[in-house]
Parts: sequence; structure tokens; C-alpha cells
Amino acid sequence: MVRGSLTAMSSLTRRRPRASGALLGSLATAAIAAALLAGCAATSPAPAPTATNAASLLTPLGSGFIGDTSPSPEATVVPEPGSWAGVVPPIGYRVTLIAASTDAATATIVDAVTEWAASQHVTLTVLTASDYDEVGARFEEAVADGSDLVVGAGNGVIDTFMRATPQHLDQQVLVIGAELPEPTENVTSVIWPGAVFRGTGLGTAGDLDPAAVTPQRSAEAIEAGVASVLHGHTGIVVYLG
Repeated sequence: MVRGSLTAMSSLTRRRPRASGALLGSLATAAIAAALLAGCAATSPAPAPTATNAASLLTPLGSGFIGDTSPSPEATVVPEPGSWAGVVPPIGYRVTLIAASTDAATATIVDAVTEWAASQHVTLTVLTASDYDEVGARFEEAVADGSDLVVGAGNGVIDTFMRATPQHLDQQVLVIGAELPEPTENVTSVIWPGAVFRGTGLGTAGDLDPAAVTPQRSAEAIEAGVASVLHGHTGIVVYLG
């Protein structure tokens, strides 16, 4: 009985149908497709830098920008010329520029920021204001719009920014051609000889020289300031000697 059972099972085994050619072809096709998909996944290019993932993809600052240690809050750094070169804002970076004066110095800064934004493919919104209250309204508008960076042009924004910026510590702010006397951690300023206004009544009038606000200086200021902000060196004053 046992021998007969084994013989029957063996016979059944020999008579199992073989896979058809069509089935084998389908299996082979599926295997090739899976391999191709795996290869594509392995060789997919790295994602392009965006305003949210670019921190580790930025061009490094030159060693002469801040030295070997990060500056303390409210410190003044004097970077070597060009130590900020090559730092490019990420794709999708959005900037709002606020200007509160119509003088030649402010206009020069506005032009420099506008040209920089165009060259770097940055989305720029320019807002103008005529008085203290309007500067505040424009700042609140920029914050509500979700700008990655709010840039203040020249002396006309300082008195208002002193009051408004501490109320929005999650909003990065850059001031060109002037500085806040006590900046919070989210406010960075870029100044140079002749462009050192610190607020009404703070005794800087004798150090101001509108002729010092040249296109070249203003272009360097926006480049250096944005590079500092992108690398997380904020709440400081960048002095272009």
C-alpha cells in the first residue's frame, strides 16, 4: 500500500502542467520593468534647492566673512571684500522691499536690490510708504504675505522697524544703509562709512553722507546681507569698511 501510494504521487508529480510561454513572457516583462524602475530611482537627480531645503546646499561663506566663531547677538562684523561671493538664494525665495523716502540715497538702494533680485531670479515685491504709520502697515503686509525676507531701504524705515520687528521674531529682516540700535535676533543690518543712521535723535547725523550710498556699495550690501541671513548669521551688523 505504501509503495502504491508513492507511485501514484510520483505519477501525479510528473503530470503537473508546465508554465506556458505566454506566462513566462509576462513574468520576464514584469521583472525587467521592476529593474528599470529600481534603476531610475537610484539615479534620480537630487531635488533642486528651495526656500525650505536650501540650508545645506548653499555655497559656503569665505573664511574672511566672520572668522572662526559665530558672532554674538548685536555684534558688528567686518567681512573681507567678496567673502560672501557665490551665495545664491534658493529657488522660490521671496523678498519684500520697503522704502519710505524719495531721496537719492534710498533710490540707489532700491535700484540695487531690484537689480540683484532680477539677476538671482528672486521674487521681489516693492512697497513704498510716505510716513511712520505707512511703514508699519507695509511691514505688517509683508509679514502677512509670507515673505522669506523683508528688506528695509535706508534711513526712513528705522524708527518704525525698531518698534515692529520685535513683534515678529519669526520674520527675517535686513536693513540696507542703516541699522537698528538694538536689533533683535531676526534683524540684520549692513552699513558702511556714511551710511550709519541708527534712529532719530541718536546722534548719527554727523556721520551721514548721502554721497556714500553708491550703486556699487548698495549692490555689495544686498549681496553680503542676504548671504549672512541665509547662513543664519542674523541679529548682527555687517560693516563694509
